[in-house]
Amino acid sequence: MQDKEVMIPAVERAVKCAAFALDKKALDVKVLEIKKISSIADYLVLATGRSDRQVQAMADSVKQGLKPIDKAIDTEGYDEGRWVVVDFGDVIVHLFQEEVRKIYNLDELWSRAPQIEIPEEYLWEHKEK
Repeated sequence: MQDKEVMIPAVERAVKCAAFALDKKALDVKVLEIKKISSIADYLVLATGRSDRQVQAMADSVKQGLKPIDKAIDTEGYDEGRWVVVDFGDVIVHLFQEEVRKIYNLDELWSRAPQIEIPEEYLWEHKEK
C-alpha cells in the first residue's frame, strides 16, 4: 500500500469506483458492504458492460479514476474483457459482460450484504453523458 496524504474511507472509494464505471455507461451497478460477512474485502462493486471493449473501458476508468487516491493491487481478466476483477484490497470491483454476470450470479451469492446507495448526483451526472 502506498503512502497517502489523506486516507479516504473504503466506502467512499467503493462509491467512486461505481461512479467511474458509470462514466463508461455501466449497467446494474451495485456497491455491497461485505465486511461483516466475509474477510476478503469490505466492499464489492458489481457492474455490467455489453462488450469486452466496454468492460475493459470500465476497468481502465476505475483504475485511472482512483489512481490519485489508491492503486490496484491486482487486475485479472482484462485481456478477455468478459469478467475483469480490480482488487484494491478492501474494495474489489467486478466488471462483467451480461451473460457472465448471470452465470456466476454474485448478486445472489452476496444477497445478504447490505447495498450502499450510490449518491443521486453520481447517477444523474452519468445519465446525461
